[in-house]
Amino acid sequence: MNITGLIGELTFKFSRSGGAGGQHVNKVSSKVTLQWNVEQSAIFSAEEKAVVTDKLSNRINKEGILQLESDTDRSQVRNKEIAIDRFLNLLKEALVPTKPRKKTKIPYSSVLKRLDRKKQQSQLKASRRRSFED
Repeated sequence: MNITGLIGELTFKFSRSGGAGGQHVNKVSSKVTLQWNVEQSAIFSAEEKAVVTDKLSNRINKEGILQLESDTDRSQVRNKEIAIDRFLNLLKEALVPTKPRKKTKIPYSSVLKRLDRKKQQSQLKASRRRSFED
């Protein structure tokens, strides 16, 4: 993955961050919104774009733009770094291929143990029953 080329495709929007902070919050645009257009990316192949779109579908809007926000720090530069790190981690996790599930058979010994437990439970409940013939 070409990280520098990928970062070049990102667009950033800056806005005022909400929450506590007094006058500083009201005058500084420290909140960062990272945007990346998945379909127009030149870094990834069509297959990789399809995988990213599928796995990160809850973060991609109708226009095909992936958005991340960061307003954890008071510094705009630090929030930008945090957003980029989160973005790169998301992409790395999305591009990891899923392992195919291997079908396994339940061992015969486990089946016997389960049936034995059922017999014991049945005998226990049968012993608690009241006999009306007595």
